[in-house]
Amino acid sequence: MTTEKTLVLIKPDAVLRGLVGEIIQRFERVGMKISAIKMIKAPRKILEKHYYKDEKWLREKGELYKKKLNLPENTDPIPVGQSIVEGLIKDMQFSPIIAMVLEGHNAVHTVKRLNGPTNIDQAQPGTIRGDYSHDTFGLANKSNRPNITIIHATDNPAVAQNEIDFWFSPDEIHEYKKPEEDVHYRRID
Repeated sequence: MTTEKTLVLIKPDAVLRGLVGEIIQRFERVGMKISAIKMIKAPRKILEKHYYKDEKWLREKGELYKKKLNLPENTDPIPVGQSIVEGLIKDMQFSPIIAMVLEGHNAVHTVKRLNGPTNIDQAQPGTIRGDYSHDTFGLANKSNRPNITIIHATDNPAVAQNEIDFWFSPDEIHEYKKPEEDVHYRRID
């Protein structure tokens, strides 16, 4: 059986709105297995690693944000980009979050598909973001906060283990077999 692991963070807005059970249930219904789960007040040190952005990203996002905010042309885009990261970090500390490791076949893609796109305007009904968020980048910008996206999930399998390592020690991740794995991963020889 081929499985992969992925990190999911249920963000403060979903925790405060009481959506945790509903979100977890969606993952379990498609066959994802919870290998680790905890509620924590996200430590800044971990969030800084989690949201680390290189200079290229900071410059590109800073330039875009400068235009949205009508900042002077000579404004250095790097600090503007860093302010985006700082906003993400502060927003993740608004309340406790749920951090979990999900495991299953094609876990990264499956979780991303269930979540829907980060841009809420593109999130279809039936996805977590499409069903539980109505925020827009415009409203977030007017409110001087990040877009409320309900949930974070790893973008690709290569990044998954790094993100898992930020949030969980090896002894917090459990190996076990669920009875339905024989159904999901059966072979016909």
